[in-house]
Amino acid sequence: MQLDSIDVQILQALSEHSRIQWKDLGERIHMTGQAVGARIKKLEDSGVIKAYSLILDEVKLGFPYTAFVIIYMKTTDHDAFVRFVNERSEITEAHRISGEGCYHLTLKIESQERLNACLDQLLHYGNYNVNLSIKTVKDHGRPMPQLSPQPAQTET
Repeated sequence: MQLDSIDVQILQALSEHSRIQWKDLGERIHMTGQAVGARIKKLEDSGVIKAYSLILDEVKLGFPYTAFVIIYMKTTDHDAFVRFVNERSEITEAHRISGEGCYHLTLKIESQERLNACLDQLLHYGNYNVNLSIKTVKDHGRPMPQLSPQPAQTET
């Protein structure tokens, strides 16, 4: 899907405040609320907008530990590992990576005991390296990448 300048403005506004009313957003970009809603629907249907989510304070919810785990697989059965990862609620992110290790996991966990139990289970799939976060410097403040409207394609 090609994004025009209106799409970029809508995405920027939604990335700053995803609960903004279409009418209010429309006023910001000089469109009607109904037209904004149609644009948002198009962005959702095309997969540009994949989901809307909440950002929670894990510490206030009882999950004070953030662990970053690099997995070095000892098996070629990556499917079983991926199933394991998807079944574990404490694993909040998982990436297959290049370079050092095979996977990078982020865990939000309530205690060192739970972390140790999870690490023991990870040993079924491979060895690991663990880093614990000592301070969050930036969290969920991922600004939208700087997008430029894409030029319209001309038919030749």
